[in-house]
Amino acid sequence: MTGAAPVASGMPKASKVVSMRDAIARFVHDGDTVVIEGFTHLICFAAGHEIIRQKRRDLVLCRLTPDLIIDQLLAAGCARKLVFSWAGNPGVGSLHAFRRAVEAGNPPLEIEEYSHFGMVARFSAGAAHLPFWPLRDYKGTDLPDSNPRIAQVTCPYTGEQLAAVPALNPDVTIVHAQRADAEGNTQIWGLLGVQKEAAFASKHVIVVVEELVDTSVVRADPNRTLIPGMIVDAVVVEPWGAHPSYAQGHYDRDNDFYVAWENISRDEGSLQAYLETYVMSVEDRAGYLALHPGLTDRLAARARMCEGVNYGY
Repeated sequence: MTGAAPVASGMPKASKVVSMRDAIARFVHDGDTVVIEGFTHLICFAAGHEIIRQKRRDLVLCRLTPDLIIDQLLAAGCARKLVFSWAGNPGVGSLHAFRRAVEAGNPPLEIEEYSHFGMVARFSAGAAHLPFWPLRDYKGTDLPDSNPRIAQVTCPYTGEQLAAVPALNPDVTIVHAQRADAEGNTQIWGLLGVQKEAAFASKHVIVVVEELVDTSVVRADPNRTLIPGMIVDAVVVEPWGAHPSYAQGHYDRDNDFYVAWENISRDEGSLQAYLETYVMSVEDRAGYLALHPGLTDRLAARARMCEGVNYGY
């Protein structure tokens, strides 16, 4: 009898660890639908910057609360469409590159707007391999008038009229996290968004982590594993890759940068100068950090350890 030899249980699996440059080159292509998730916390600016450096074009960007990284991608000319809920610079003001792209772009940026839960529902439907997801939260709003993809359905059990949004299945989802093993088993703690739903809905998943750990660390604390390695295509180890957002237990949010972005982005010339200096003229995240002396000391997190639990039975 011939055939492939069986794989012994417990044998180590192939490492998925690659550089950021290689991950973006392999899994992000012109015209793709791309998700960079993280709700205030763990927003992967490093991946966005590499997309800009590789000059991707005609992307459909999807994100709850698009903020500064979306403003930068739009200013760099990477996208033709934005699928989103609330957009802005949190606690500061507008996204000025976004406004220019919508109001004066040539052609104007296409936009498809939902409520926060509308976007959550789209990812949830995609993750569950369902064609749509019903919800109630558009009653009393005019979003369905401006977005024809928000439909009405009749509940087969109660006859109630409900809103429905279509499944969203991105080409690639990029998630920043505190740690993962080389197989891609990814652990997150602190404020969560829709990273899990977006990852399970996506054709490809890139996880970017502050720290690469042994699988024994993941198995010792399994309930922190938000994204299993079986759906992950690439693991990128990129400390400080979420700056100016934050990574719980590693570094704080750079509020000064968010405030400064208001003036940087308001003027198109100053925004392009920023991108040239801090994105295009550096090779990687290490080069970016070298342009921010004192940053790591200023924002490094203080230790506040969580007590362990007993998983025995």
